[in-house]
Amino acid sequence: MASDLEARAKEAFIDDHFELSVELYTQAIALSPKKAELYIDRAQANIKLGHYTEAVADANKAIELDPSNSKAYLRKGTACLKLEEYQTAKVALETGSAMASGDSRFSSLIKECEKLIAEEMGDLPQESVEETVQEPVLPTNNVVPVSDQLHQATVEAKPKFRHEFYQKPEEVVVTIFAKGIPAESVAVEFGEQILSVTINLPDEDAYRFQTRLFGKIIREKCKFLVLSTKIEIRLAKAEPITWTSLEFKKDNRITQSISVPASGSQRPSYPSSKPKRDWDKIEAEVKKEEKDEKLDGDAALNKFFRDIYKDADEDTRRAMQKSFVESNGTVLSTNWKEVGTKKVEGSPPDGMELKKWEI
Repeated sequence: MASDLEARAKEAFIDDHFELSVELYTQAIALSPKKAELYIDRAQANIKLGHYTEAVADANKAIELDPSNSKAYLRKGTACLKLEEYQTAKVALETGSAMASGDSRFSSLIKECEKLIAEEMGDLPQESVEETVQEPVLPTNNVVPVSDQLHQATVEAKPKFRHEFYQKPEEVVVTIFAKGIPAESVAVEFGEQILSVTINLPDEDAYRFQTRLFGKIIREKCKFLVLSTKIEIRLAKAEPITWTSLEFKKDNRITQSISVPASGSQRPSYPSSKPKRDWDKIEAEVKKEEKDEKLDGDAALNKFFRDIYKDADEDTRRAMQKSFVESNGTVLSTNWKEVGTKKVEGSPPDGMELKKWEI
């Protein structure tokens, strides 16, 4: 069954249904967890969705299972490039390029990495500036002036690692900029509304970042990834609201819904110099035009099948998907009892030969 799921996942990817493709690859991986190619293909679908952290995790798993597969390094390099992990991307791409000589994709991406690394190295890191500051010279009587005491307190209170966050409708991404930290030195704990990060390095005081978050999170869906220059933490929101800050504060607990407005609710309005448009009316007119549109031939038939699928129950949809994919587009059945227990064979028109496409 894993091979059937893999075939359906590839079909969904070709049709630009990337979320469905990821879901099908996930089901296939559950049945064949040692097949590196499944992780490689799921990484590609995740890249298309912009889920670069998940793509890196998939590529790493594929490399663990099959270190000689150049495509795994290509996926990792591409995803790391999107994450602005240029050094990591370059190493992965160079490794894959050595295994796949003549593949121009590696050389072009390596050049892009080198260009971005050069641009990044052109800026003096903030750490270098801070290291040039000398310690104040204390008086010989060992009495520290009040001004110096305040200066020292300020320096000690400064966090060791800088952090920032951005958000999507469904999650908040927290980034802690810490270079060269081993993954085993990082511990992250998620509470109902608490984030706790601990970094333990040899011969150094432990770094701890703990805060009460602006909103509640779903602990089971939260995750983190240790990269070469940062720690990326993804917090799954329990409510579809905008976080006005990362930390909870009583005076800023004013939230804004991100979820799509319910039917009949008023749409948000924004200041504009242009004349206001009645978007509800425009949407209704478009739907009416689509409904009244008269189609002929294949277009009419496709619309007919789309309407069936849209209003069908789950078993009917499954039957349509399974029969269409397994028959290479030559059979479309709505009877799940008929097609659910067996493979649907192709049935090409008279005078035509059925061929299977390979990706």
